[in-house]
Amino acid sequence: MKKAGILHPVIAQVVASLGHGDLVVVADAGLPIPPGPERVDLAYAPGRPPLLDVLRSLLEEMEVERALLAEEVRSFTQDEFYRALHQELLRLPKVAARGVEYQPHDNLKALLKVARVVIRTGEFTPYANVVLVAGVVF
Repeated sequence: MKKAGILHPVIAQVVASLGHGDLVVVADAGLPIPPGPERVDLAYAPGRPPLLDVLRSLLEEMEVERALLAEEVRSFTQDEFYRALHQELLRLPKVAARGVEYQPHDNLKALLKVARVVIRTGEFTPYANVVLVAGVVF
């Protein structure tokens, strides 16, 4: 039995198989997920699990070179959540060097079609969706 890190078998397998440039999306409960990407639905109740908890676990095991958020998160999301999300992403050296990238929400939804996986959380915060671009560790 695995005793640390991501225990969910599908998420652990996807992270282990990521290549440079692959997209991983951590989504709120309302994001429409198109056919195509692997879908991992973790939501079991409103707000559970929280997006930030899932994101933190993922970032412990995944090399990220870019992070994208919807522009709308700045104006339609509570400041406390937005600050925590932004700061979590800036802890990543490669993201800190280039900054968190912002795109219109519709552009982020279009990226779902080419994502390797979309991990749906129970997050009920508007526009709480993160696109992570896999980097290389060397």
